[in-house]
Amino acid sequence: MTDLEAEVRRVVRGDVGFDITSRALTTMDASNYRRVPLGVVAPKDADDVAAVLEVCRARGVPVVARGGGTSIAGQATGTGVVLDFTRHMNRVLSLDPEARTAVVEPGLVLDRLQEAADPHGLLFGPDPSTHSRCTLGGMIGNNACGSHSVAWGTTADSVRELSVVTARGERLRLGRGWAGAPGGLRELVEGELALLRTGFPGLPRRISGYALDALLPERGADVARSFCGAEGTLGVLTEAVVRLVEAPRARALAVLAYPDESAAAEAAAGLLPHGPLTVEGMAADLVPSAAVLPRGGAWLFVETGGATAAEARARAEAVVRAADVVDSLVVTDPAGQRALWRIREDASGTATRMPDGTEAWPGWEDCAVPPARLGAYLREFRGLMAAHGLRGTPYGHFGDGCIHVRIDFDLMTPAGIARFRRFSEELADLVVSHGGSLSGEHGDGQARAELLPRMYGAQTVALFERAKGVWDPDDLLNPGMLVRPAPLDTNLRFSVLPREPVAVAFGYPEDGGDFSAAVRRCVGVAKCRTTSVSGPAVMCPSFRATGEEEHSTRGRARLLHEMLAGELVTDGWRSAEVRDALDLCLSCKGCRSDCPVEVDMATYKAEFLHHHYAGRRRPAAHYTMGRLPVWLRWVARLRAGRMVNALASVRLFARAAKTLGGIDPAREIPEVAGETFSRWWGRRLAEQMRRLAVEGRRPFGDGPRATVLLWPDTFTEHLSPSVGQAAVRVLEAAGIAAVLPPTLRMGTSSDGTSVRFNPLRARRGRVCCGLTYVSTGQLDHARTVMRRTLDLMAPLLETDVPVVVLEPSCAAALRTDLPELLHDDPRAARLAARVLTFAQALERLAPDWAPPSLNRPVVGQTHCHQHAVLGDAADRRLREAAGLTGELSGGCCGLAGNFGFEKGHFEVSRACAEDQLLPSVRGAANGTAVLADGYSCRTQLEQLAGVRGRHLAEVLAEGLDASESKDGRG
Repeated sequence: MTDLEAEVRRVVRGDVGFDITSRALTTMDASNYRRVPLGVVAPKDADDVAAVLEVCRARGVPVVARGGGTSIAGQATGTGVVLDFTRHMNRVLSLDPEARTAVVEPGLVLDRLQEAADPHGLLFGPDPSTHSRCTLGGMIGNNACGSHSVAWGTTADSVRELSVVTARGERLRLGRGWAGAPGGLRELVEGELALLRTGFPGLPRRISGYALDALLPERGADVARSFCGAEGTLGVLTEAVVRLVEAPRARALAVLAYPDESAAAEAAAGLLPHGPLTVEGMAADLVPSAAVLPRGGAWLFVETGGATAAEARARAEAVVRAADVVDSLVVTDPAGQRALWRIREDASGTATRMPDGTEAWPGWEDCAVPPARLGAYLREFRGLMAAHGLRGTPYGHFGDGCIHVRIDFDLMTPAGIARFRRFSEELADLVVSHGGSLSGEHGDGQARAELLPRMYGAQTVALFERAKGVWDPDDLLNPGMLVRPAPLDTNLRFSVLPREPVAVAFGYPEDGGDFSAAVRRCVGVAKCRTTSVSGPAVMCPSFRATGEEEHSTRGRARLLHEMLAGELVTDGWRSAEVRDALDLCLSCKGCRSDCPVEVDMATYKAEFLHHHYAGRRRPAAHYTMGRLPVWLRWVARLRAGRMVNALASVRLFARAAKTLGGIDPAREIPEVAGETFSRWWGRRLAEQMRRLAVEGRRPFGDGPRATVLLWPDTFTEHLSPSVGQAAVRVLEAAGIAAVLPPTLRMGTSSDGTSVRFNPLRARRGRVCCGLTYVSTGQLDHARTVMRRTLDLMAPLLETDVPVVVLEPSCAAALRTDLPELLHDDPRAARLAARVLTFAQALERLAPDWAPPSLNRPVVGQTHCHQHAVLGDAADRRLREAAGLTGELSGGCCGLAGNFGFEKGHFEVSRACAEDQLLPSVRGAANGTAVLADGYSCRTQLEQLAGVRGRHLAEVLAEGLDASESKDGRG
């Protein structure tokens, strides 16, 4: 322990972390920059803040205040002590509906304030796209704005009073007037009135520099307002009184389509007289192909409000009539509006990949010009990018003239970095020529502060330095930001990464086979830190359970980045810090779909475990649950299922088995089926053959109109054969024959038009998707198993026969892990392309089949792997056709294969289940069907809630049986 750490621990009641993990998690924000801190402190209160400042001032150690870590200019990173307010100082202290104000702490996430204000019909006006994880302190530090700034302004417009601790320990209460200002500030202002009145551009999104013009006497000497946007360089915020606004009772969203972004930009300012709540713009490059938007090449999202839904819609339709558009859409349904807003909010992540997969980065993320000049500015901006051979897709707050853009800078090579500098300098001049601001929302930080003299001139920048000296004469707070800034092309986070690709097992096809590029996907927008999740989202269950940054997708990506850098995390793949952070990753794959840049932490975890344990002894769970298919096959071969179940019911034996197997003692050992699914299928087939022989019918004709290969996954085969039996029942009712691999030979029918199966001429062996080996990082074993599977499946791969997989996790493994791990075997991609879910098979192969009419509500959970990889649209349509009503919850059940069984994971596993799944089941009415297609989900429901969840196939099969019994055919 260093003397600094010891002294901080002595005086602080909050959390202190000077360890490698704590430091690694805060080396970066959402910018291009990286700085390694000495330590991290999560203060309990203002006294803790003052104590840290006193210790650091005595030792000359810089202090950086950090909120959600989503800053895009580098101002949330530092080389000294980082103050993390999200852990303790994160409350709404009071809310006054009459005065329309709230008192908040700096670590409060914006969505928590909105939730507190909503019952009173109020809200906080500024709403950045990161509203689910950004903090009020960070918003005040950067003077954040958001999409509704055309109606409600910036954060500075919503601040009434601020409680601040200065670097020298003064506790100030800032508001309007000089009463709470630091000594010397009034004299500084009164000596420079002429400069303050002429040196600041007048536009709605001027965020760059210090807002010293707010201190003019004609503006009420608003010291609190002038503090906003200071990026933590003047003082440390400990409390804020903020203004709330009345929320519209109803909203409508007009989506206006234009040929291109320039046309949309030209039109934006003309819509402002209609009093919209938003005028947001984005182009087609940032919109998923499946997005339901009116036809066009760019869109404006114009939100209107009203006292009634009809009034809000009428205002939206008036906007449409006033606009010259290619096409338009007005949406009043709240769910439909949320879906459209998610497209816009995710742009900060999706923009980091060009349509061809090329990486793109911030740096010129949010400059702003007067709205009326936006169209002309964008044309010149495009021209400047083209002149430098750069690409990017602008989007953002068109109504305020503020543009976000990620550009495909090469920040890895000296030549690319030099071009980054030249472009930055020329773009700064272009913005200034249009009367704009270098920053229109996110602050200057290291990205733009060096260029402030081009915007303000040397005299005003010198005034900024003098103001900094009044507030922080020791330059203790966030040095290198705003005044005396670090050069914009230093401290780049990519400079520490290896230049050559690291040898890895997976193919990483979307990242050119480069693991470093895969890790670079995480740009830090931190959607994984969202705790209030509605709808089907899954990411990130472990963070929602623990609230710890190291258990978020971003936190794990940061540790992997530092592992590759080798500067802070020095033992590479053997790193205990990375291993421990990944330990609570459920491998749910939620980030693969929910993260805007599709970070796939489940794959990264498998890759890490593969290298970490290479040549070393693994945890017991890797040998037991990680090789579950082997153990269960032996149990089935020896017909020892009953004996295993009997022994598992004996407490002493079960305890010993759990201890030896690395299983948490709170878990129950699931029962093994008395008869495997394959044996049932073979027995049933033999009975059918005998009956056909008696009837004199041909046993192997061309069969029904469709045939599928039903995959006997380990869970269906050995633990839940009733699912497979039900699936066969439903598929046959729909006219689809199911056969099992690899007990088949194939030929063509007599007319040569279709594939024919002969299950009596069997090939021997067992297919396996390799899931349990992948999830535990036993990738050599996984490859062996997968290649054997491909050998056994070779005849199928010469046909177009679909493969139906009932267990979502196994289907996802075949669809993604198989081709990505065996990227050198073309057969893997062919098999992956054949994989269908149960509902997809029915929809594609029996489109005219009508399922039984069940007419009952359902609850449960869409399997996380299905959500992330396979999609559930076909399942939704099938449920609707069967009269199964209600939405399934999102999130993860928390069991996630071996995760929830492993020793030490039980509490997190249960917390994940309590997040969404268990509350939805407990609140269900009598007669509600509990759907859970995944074996893990069903096991979790049974062990934690005593509820039997069922696969959709089981529910439909039960309906078929009831229908036939009713009709007298049973």
